[in-house]
Amino acid sequence: MRRISVFGATGSIGVNTLDLIGRDADAFQVVALTGGRNIDLLAHQARKFKAEIAVTAFDDQYDALKQALSGSGVKVAAGNAALADAAARHADWVMNAIIGAAGLKPGLRALEQGATLALANKESLVTAGALIKETAAKYGARILPVDSEHSAIFQALVGEDISAVERIIITASGGAFRDWPLKDLQKATLAQASSHPNWDMGQRITIDSASMFNKAMEVIETNEYFDISPDQIEVIIHRQSLIHALVGFNDGAIMAHIGPSDMRHAIGYALNWPDRRHVPVERLDFAAIGKLEFATPDDARYPALALARQVMAEGGLTGAVFNAAKEAALDAFIDGRIGFTQMAQVVEKVMGQGCDKVTMTLDNIVQTDHMTRIRAFEIIKAGL
Repeated sequence: MRRISVFGATGSIGVNTLDLIGRDADAFQVVALTGGRNIDLLAHQARKFKAEIAVTAFDDQYDALKQALSGSGVKVAAGNAALADAAARHADWVMNAIIGAAGLKPGLRALEQGATLALANKESLVTAGALIKETAAKYGARILPVDSEHSAIFQALVGEDISAVERIIITASGGAFRDWPLKDLQKATLAQASSHPNWDMGQRITIDSASMFNKAMEVIETNEYFDISPDQIEVIIHRQSLIHALVGFNDGAIMAHIGPSDMRHAIGYALNWPDRRHVPVERLDFAAIGKLEFATPDDARYPALALARQVMAEGGLTGAVFNAAKEAALDAFIDGRIGFTQMAQVVEKVMGQGCDKVTMTLDNIVQTDHMTRIRAFEIIKAGL
């Protein structure tokens, strides 16, 4: 029986992970489940899967979670330190679906236990790619990608020599505003940015899709995860979101990974790896699909992509600066303090202030994250 932990259990990735685990419950023992403020769902999941411990990231939610799990035998904890402690519990396989930089420390703790880390937290490789990989190597742990794009690349490379790869092409839906006139983007509302044309995701990642910040992060992740040169990584708009990535080889061949817009496919691949097992996703009818469309992303519409190139060129802790500024700008947009197009402007200005050239350690990353958010706040407060 495999011991499983799910960090970010109440989000869309976590819910889909537990959906798959629940279909073969006898094969898994759930160790830790973590969430945020959706205490009712977290408690329901902990009871259903008989988790050893349930953790909420927020200290002020401890009493509510304790009460909801009263009599269940499930241990309860709260706060960031508790998240890290839960990740240090022995597990064979850990899903890290925590959103934001908060997912970095639990992921590192899981790797230090030698666990297989199913990584859906984009920020880990963006802010600390070298540290994540070094930790995995030191403790004999393995990282499996869960983003649909990186799972697609990973699958296309099975049995292949990475040195034979000429290019990796990541697809993007284009988000909610792909057909909007450029002049109208600055007037885009929170509600409009929170509606994705193809995927059913949480609010923050849906907005990141509209701005293409999620794709910018995926470009950086591709560079880190597959150790491929930045100039070999391409992004293309693919409206149908059926081809998740393509890998081009030195003989001119291109392998495309095609599947439905359902995250359970990538989750299931990571959960069952190295085997393939049944996953209850739609089977594609290509005659009904009819056609697949592609287009080059507009730099003016998606300035985040150029910022990703800057991160890869500068290296070091620039990724931590990029991510913290992006998260601060996203918070400001959600709170109504800045407009949609101003998010990229905030990140560009913060990155323009430079980055300390220090060793990549967890403490330095945390400090950089903290200071960057302060700088972003000051820029936003000053009205850009």
